[in-house]
Order: sequence, then structure tokens, then C-alpha cells
Amino acid sequence: MRVSLTKSHRSFSVRPGESLLDGALAAGLNLPHSCKSGNCGACRARLHSGRIEYPRGAPLGLTATEVAEGYVLMCQARATGDLELEPIEIHAATEHATKRLPCRIDSVTALSHDVLRVMLRLPAVESLDHEAGQYIDVLLTGGRRRSFSIASPPHDAKLLELHVRRVAGGEFTEPLFGRDATGRLLEIEGPLGRFTYRDGLGPLLLLGGGTGLAPLWSILRHVVENHIDRELRLYWGVRAEQDLYADAPLRALAARAPRLHYVPVLSAPSADWAGRRGWVHEAALEDVDPRAYEIYASGPPEMIAAVRRDFAAHGVDAGRLFSDSFDYAPDALARHASSAATRS
Repeated sequence: MRVSLTKSHRSFSVRPGESLLDGALAAGLNLPHSCKSGNCGACRARLHSGRIEYPRGAPLGLTATEVAEGYVLMCQARATGDLELEPIEIHAATEHATKRLPCRIDSVTALSHDVLRVMLRLPAVESLDHEAGQYIDVLLTGGRRRSFSIASPPHDAKLLELHVRRVAGGEFTEPLFGRDATGRLLEIEGPLGRFTYRDGLGPLLLLGGGTGLAPLWSILRHVVENHIDRELRLYWGVRAEQDLYADAPLRALAARAPRLHYVPVLSAPSADWAGRRGWVHEAALEDVDPRAYEIYASGPPEMIAAVRRDFAAHGVDAGRLFSDSFDYAPDALARHASSAATRS
């Protein structure tokens, strides 16, 4: 089956049962995408002709309005015949070549009870040029991979900073918490993803959930340390005080950046917490008119779905809302579900 792209006049083929996104990537077309699980909405495209189906059911990453306007999610859609698509516009930015590189774990630092800062050192003769907000894949055996956002900004890429949350039984994360991994050799691929900082003059509203802070930390440092004059409002949502693993560095950054406003939001704080409570995106909506901002949201799938739904209800143009959904890898999700079923 043939898929044609309206504006670029390019096309690619897909096999029966293959997602539109996988077909495009296999053909060397790096179309906008992020989570690949139907939650973030980054790979949406308008269907001009033909029909698709969703074998796993309607994805969460499309609002009812977008569905009515003819949008589909390429990572979940399967073609039932030839198609004509119009992917969302890609901002004009320098394309950095995706590389597969060896690297070593330079250091591992505990930031909280369940989050580590992992610093990766590349070979001396190599570099990984990236945009603020992008991610890498750590390659595992059997073709499996784990995705992690790059928390360090492009101008400080001598070491790549990752924020790694512990996943019980996780093939990659569990060993990092269990023993000293310094010096361990890894293979990575990147940079990947279209969740990237866009140049401009208007204010930015950044919404992070848990380790979804990582790409936002890269964006914040990029703007502040390059003296880019833009208003920045960061709302970071976690469960409890012990989960605020980057609170001190964020407050320090805000102290030296007058246009950065940082608000931590806790969903299940202790009685002593004097700050904001509830859901992170709802706290932002209480404070600002989101239509005035360019919005970047990264975190768990449920958070991203709520942001897209509720911000659309407040009149936010989907073209001004960029999101990155932090999902389990498919094989990890299957293992996690199997383990939960065994315990229930």
C-alpha cells in the first residue's frame, strides 16, 4: 500500500499491519513523532484520502475536535488501502544526524529515593549534536531499547545528563540502583524526537510531570544560559516532597533568571506542605491564560492526555502545544502488566 504526503510530494509504502509511522521511518522519512504509543499526539497527520484503522482502539493522543477535523495518529494507524496524508508542520531547525555510538557511564548520582542522575561520556573523537528537548535510546540485547530525554543543553554536551527513574524489575534501571555502574559501556542512538525548543520571542509555559522535567531542564538551561530574553513559567508536578529531586537546582536557576517563574505542584503532599497542591496542569490554568503561551508538556501519558484535552477546552491552538509522553517501552509494559497480574 502506498502513502503519499501532500506538501512534500514524497511517498512510502507500508505492509499490512504496519503502522504508518514505522513505514515512514523505514523509508528514511523522519516525520514528527515522540512516544510512539498514541498518547503524545506528536505524529498526528490530516487524512486527505483513504481509510485507516486502529487495531488497539482509538488513541488518547487525539482530541475529539482533531478527530472531527480528520486527523489520525501515524504511530497507531494502519492503512486499509492507499492513503494521502498531510503531516503537521515541522519547525525550521537544524537537522542533526542520528548516530549509533558507544559511551561509558561517567557517574551515577542519587537525586532522590527513586531517581538517579546518570552522566554519559562519549568517545573523545565523537559528539552528539542535539536540540534542547530531544532524547536518546539506550540499546539493549535482542533489539530492545529504552528512551531517556537529554537533560543537558546543547551547549553543554561534553557529558550527556539523563534522569533515570527506578522501575521495579527494570532490565536497564534496576542494575543502576543495585550496584556501582560507573564505567559501564553502553550503546546509544540519537538524537531522536521532535519535542524541541522553538526559537521565538513570546512567553513559554513548561509543564513537567516526574522525570518529564528532564527535557524541560535542557530547554530552561538553553534559554537562560544563552541569555535568550523570553518569559519562562515552569510548573513541575510530582507526588510528594521526597519526589522533588531537582527543587534546589531549579530554585537556584530561577534566582539568577528574573524572567523564570518556578512553581512546584504536589498531588499528595504532607500536611506540612505550604505550596501548591493538585494536578500540575490545573495549577497552571489557575494562574495564566494558556492562549498567550507556547506550551511544552512532558510527563506520564495520563498527564499529557489531560493537558491536551483541558488546554484545547481553554482555546489553545494545537499547533502551539508540544508534548512528550513518557511511556513504558512495549516489552517493559508487557512485563509490568504480567507481573501485576501475578501479584493480584
